[in-house]
Amino acid sequence: MGPVLAFDPAAGLLVVVAAALYAGGVRRLACRGRRWRRPRSIAFAAGLVTVALATQSGLAGAEAERFSAHIAQHVLLGMVAPALFALGAPVTLALQASSRPTQTLLLAVLEHPVVRVLTHPVSAWVLFGTSLVVLYFSPLLELSLGDEAVHAAVHLQFLAAGGLFCWTAVGVDPLPRRMPHGARLLFVVLAVPVHAIVGLALLGTTELLAGAFYGTGAAALADQRVGAGLLWATGDLFGVVLAGVVLAQWMGHEERVARRHDRAGLATSR
Repeated sequence: MGPVLAFDPAAGLLVVVAAALYAGGVRRLACRGRRWRRPRSIAFAAGLVTVALATQSGLAGAEAERFSAHIAQHVLLGMVAPALFALGAPVTLALQASSRPTQTLLLAVLEHPVVRVLTHPVSAWVLFGTSLVVLYFSPLLELSLGDEAVHAAVHLQFLAAGGLFCWTAVGVDPLPRRMPHGARLLFVVLAVPVHAIVGLALLGTTELLAGAFYGTGAAALADQRVGAGLLWATGDLFGVVLAGVVLAQWMGHEERVARRHDRAGLATSR
């Protein structure tokens, strides 16, 4: 029997609303004669497709039956989608496309003490890393599989923790506290071992997680190890890709600075 298709109305509604708001912002900029970078729109749209795939497909239907499917969903919601959303620069779009009162409100939100604390590099790193430990080494996983409200909250937490981490690392949107490129690269590199440690811990244990849902036999243990390996591998890949993005941004920044210096030197020589 194939995977059962799942439909999450709340997640589906969020995807539709986010798509409409983003497209509306791009359209408003176009009406003002300003162009929005197409790669950013593509990245944001890919993030929405990723969320839809994770919550509205057979993968979501299999999450409560196979641990490996749960990990795949976690990877999509906690790593892939947040990185794509960060590259889509939705906050920058909102600031450029909105009216003056809305811009003032958005800037006030960005400077709010709670936002400043959450987007602090230490806070973003800790939330991103500890969420894995709490979910897989506490009763929270089994509780989320048996309770729809907790399940939805865990999904939102995946997106929020991953979003804060990627928002801080990529740094395309304005932040209350922007790190230099070198610090952002270190920030990403230090997060890579977290997934490896959790993945290795799950690979090495014979204790089954959420046995009431995933089963208790040898097949369940084998599937749990597949999920653990997937978490380890994708965590490393995520770190490498995000580090590559930061390096590319750093190189682009240095090139722009060099060009400005060259232009300044030419102007002085004249």
